[in-house]
Amino acid sequence: MIDVTDDTFEQAVLVRSDEVPVVVDLWAPWCGPCRTLGPIIEKVVESTEGAVELVKVNVDENPRISATFQVQSIPAVFALRDRKVVDGFVGALPEAQVAEFVARLAPAPSEADQLVAVGDEASLRRALDLQPDHPGALVGLARLLVDKGEPADALELLARIPETAESRQVAAEARLAASAVEVPSDGVGALLDALLDRVKGDEEARQEVLDLLETLPPGDPRAATYRKALAARLF
Repeated sequence: MIDVTDDTFEQAVLVRSDEVPVVVDLWAPWCGPCRTLGPIIEKVVESTEGAVELVKVNVDENPRISATFQVQSIPAVFALRDRKVVDGFVGALPEAQVAEFVARLAPAPSEADQLVAVGDEASLRRALDLQPDHPGALVGLARLLVDKGEPADALELLARIPETAESRQVAAEARLAASAVEVPSDGVGALLDALLDRVKGDEEARQEVLDLLETLPPGDPRAATYRKALAARLF
């Protein structure tokens, strides 16, 4: 569960809903029913173990989000999938009804889902036999193939599904492996600095910079710094 603001709404809710259903709980500190509903919805969403995600929005501090949902009373809860509102309710419902609401967003895992959860290569390939376009199986198998030194096969798998943050990262790792890019002993920063000097007329260097940035840890401040530097060199 995370707190979302007007500035983070697009990335944390709309973009994220392309990958997993997102429940938006609109509340305010002065709202008694909000305090009743909050722990209930947090408990129910947490029980999905990541199949559904929850974000909370303080309507007093984030008027643009409130206007987007045309909120007239709180608590107000909306579920988004693929950037569209697919369900919702207003008021503090009892836990059983909240559980029904969330269950509609997170259907029971299929056999392919269960095989993906196992995670070994044989299970992932079996999952793809059952569901050839299963995103989790394709990304999981692609990651294993990168680790095995088969980046071309990994990229071929990833080309079969729409891009997500996870698939983009694995694809970046695959391209770097295919290009035999090695990070020098003085770190990835030194490599990025060297590549930035070539990006203006070198598409391969530009792609290597983007791929290296994709492989940085989440929240690494170097990502924003080098993206700005890249834009400055290109434009």
